[in-house]
Amino acid sequence: VSISIIQVRLVMKAHSFVRENVPKVLSSVKEKTGPVPIPRITQYLYFLFAPTLIYRDNYPRNPTIRWGYVATKFAQVLGSLFYAYYIFVRLCIPQFRNSSQETFNLRGLVLCIFNSILPGVLILFLVFFAFLHCWLNAFAEMLRFADRMFYK
Repeated sequence: VSISIIQVRLVMKAHSFVRENVPKVLSSVKEKTGPVPIPRITQYLYFLFAPTLIYRDNYPRNPTIRWGYVATKFAQVLGSLFYAYYIFVRLCIPQFRNSSQETFNLRGLVLCIFNSILPGVLILFLVFFAFLHCWLNAFAEMLRFADRMFYK
């Protein structure tokens, strides 16, 4: 699943890169106004790792990297993973372990699913927090990426 997500992200980034640069190149070739504006490879590599899906030649940058902030965000990711593991082991696995020892009945399956809804939602919130807030902010800080409007 994670490989598929990474591939979708890379396809979206490639689409944004092409969509932003092809009109500039075509208008430059059509007007023949000097050199063709082709982006540098460093700009494209920065875009691949920056937490954004919209390509620009330049992004706002912070002057320094706050390593304490990066360490805090990675610690929060690690804490979220441990907490999700704890929720999964304590609340989800026992429900299905007990049902696997009994004969199949629809009532038991429905009860297991309904008893796992709340822990599943908690795990989804933890994944949202760990990836979209902590992970992306840590990499944005390491890349000195100043535009942190992930949620807008």
